[in-house]
Amino acid sequence: MSEARARGSCLCGAVRYEVHGPLRDVIVCHCRECRRWHGHACSASASAKDDLVIRDSEGALRWIDSPKSDAHGRRGFCSRCGSSLFWDAPGRPTTAIAAGTLDEPTGLRTISHIYTATKGDYYELPDDGLPRFAYSGNETPDAAH
Repeated sequence: MSEARARGSCLCGAVRYEVHGPLRDVIVCHCRECRRWHGHACSASASAKDDLVIRDSEGALRWIDSPKSDAHGRRGFCSRCGSSLFWDAPGRPTTAIAAGTLDEPTGLRTISHIYTATKGDYYELPDDGLPRFAYSGNETPDAAH
């Protein structure tokens, strides 16, 4: 296997991971599930499933079905410290990785906002000039951005 291009972990270090291929730049998801899971919008990168190596010698990684996921995804978290780490959906070639769990420097940048139509009513989207998509990002960006 090639040298790791990126590494990361949960808060307590029980679950560690390595990425042996390229990482996608960061997308901010504003869907209700992400807001409930992370406490606010989720900033995530992603890697090819075959490039992600999870080191969990203590058996702390747990997966929970994401009940309202359009893609029938599941979420991976550390059962010791509660850190949200991964989002994975069957049939997709990539696994999303919570950007805040990556060791720095990441070399990544934020490139868009998705599910803006379902963002929380307690905040405004930043005026950062990034593309905004009402839903998954497979549609045309919102005209205002």
